[in-house]
Amino acid sequence: MLGKLRYDLKAIMERDPAAQGVFAAIFLYPSFHVLLFHRIAHPLWNWNCKFIARALMLFARWLTGIEIHPQAKIGAGLFIDHGMGVVIGQTTIIGENVTLYHGVTLGGVNPAENSNSQRTLKRHPTVGDNVIIGAGAQILGPITIYKCARVGGNSVVTKDVGEGITVVGIPAKPVARRRADERFTPYAVSDMTAIDQTEKTLSWLSQQILQMQEHIEMLQKRQTENPSSDLLDTGGDNTTDINELENK
Repeated sequence: MLGKLRYDLKAIMERDPAAQGVFAAIFLYPSFHVLLFHRIAHPLWNWNCKFIARALMLFARWLTGIEIHPQAKIGAGLFIDHGMGVVIGQTTIIGENVTLYHGVTLGGVNPAENSNSQRTLKRHPTVGDNVIIGAGAQILGPITIYKCARVGGNSVVTKDVGEGITVVGIPAKPVARRRADERFTPYAVSDMTAIDQTEKTLSWLSQQILQMQEHIEMLQKRQTENPSSDLLDTGGDNTTDINELENK
């Protein structure tokens, strides 16, 4: 437990330029406070002291505004920046060196009925190592966010996200593949220079429409300049057809 807490403090110092030192991180950061409670409550939950574990995490929620179920499995080096409004569900699994911003939900999608049949199910996400999830993102269901993936702010993710992929939007869609390394990119905006496929398609359609408008204008201009040309051509075609019929 102490080893994980040491990594949690290290994560704060490495990823938050506003951190003023270890002393400040210990006493002033809700991320460290809630993880301190969780590092105690999680083994208590596993030892079947579930009421005490839930009570500890409820107090941590009052203190920090961050809700974490004591059964959730959390690796070392988690940093919850700002933290307010973060929800981490019961069967969530979080790897090492993960960063979450405020308003993130790692939740389930199962209906609030037949609860007894759902107690043994994996209902919440699995988040791999070195993942960054932007502010307000909703990661829903028993999906997997693989290593080094990035989830943009306010995205809604209901499908697996591959290793090193950046997703944004509602529903979340890939925008680019980045190197699956351990570099830290604040708010998961490492690939904002990439062209979204939807934007690319709309741009192509706009170009096609412009070309069609130019072609129509050109035809209209030709018809205005030579109003009888089409009629003459049409008459010639009709005469040819009549002659062919007479020969037959």
